[in-house]
Amino acid sequence: MVPPPPQQTQPRRPNYGNIFGRIVLVLLLIVVVAAGAWALGALNRRDASPPGPPPFLVPIQDVKPGAAAPGNASTPGNTDPNPLADWASRVASKTDIPQRALQAYAAADLEMQREAPACRISWATLAGIGRVESHHGSIFGARLQDNGLPTRPIVGVPLNGSAGVRAIQDTDGGRLDGDTTWDRAVGPMQFIPGTWNRWAKRAAGDGQPADPQNIDDAALTAARYLCANGARDLGTGQGWWAAIMSYNNSVEYGQNVFSGADAYARASAT
Repeated sequence: MVPPPPQQTQPRRPNYGNIFGRIVLVLLLIVVVAAGAWALGALNRRDASPPGPPPFLVPIQDVKPGAAAPGNASTPGNTDPNPLADWASRVASKTDIPQRALQAYAAADLEMQREAPACRISWATLAGIGRVESHHGSIFGARLQDNGLPTRPIVGVPLNGSAGVRAIQDTDGGRLDGDTTWDRAVGPMQFIPGTWNRWAKRAAGDGQPADPQNIDDAALTAARYLCANGARDLGTGQGWWAAIMSYNNSVEYGQNVFSGADAYARASAT
């Protein structure tokens, strides 16, 4: 028997569909790799960009109570709004103090030079307190507005006698702090309502009641409280420490305020 002749196979035709798919896949991979390389390069370029100015540093000084007062801090020559604003703009560029807060501290300093010149309180001391109490009105995400008020009221924790907190029952019916059970410190300079009611003074002189949330009123009231009707001389170590300890009877607090005030005074003089 003669075997049948072998079958002839047809030549295979190229599968253009598969080739096209592979080309698309390769192109897609190229695009992905290129995009990744661009993103990495952008990240490197961003990391290599020059950083902004560093934050203002306040080295904590281990000064003994009564040993010294912070360095001298110069102020504008008068209360005309333009020189005060120009001065505040220059000092703000050297410190982390918002210009609006600086204007309030300096204005309170100038007012006390007239009201109680023997007190010798400086704007730097007020700034040292403002730094510790509310970081110049910016605590809890707030910021000072042009009218001197923070974007949100600054109210401290209830003074209910819990750990590290004095117990002070409500003294103002919640008028200033919104709490009818316990007192709370309020405003950029963190005044207890009872203390505020005794020393408060309106900075604007417009006949309106003083507002502890207003940085101008708070700074002036703090200055009047620290000076104690001119009975203290904050230009001396003993007088300065007596004033600060009356604000908060803590050596650590006093050293923190001293360090900030001294750093601000030195920075403004350069």
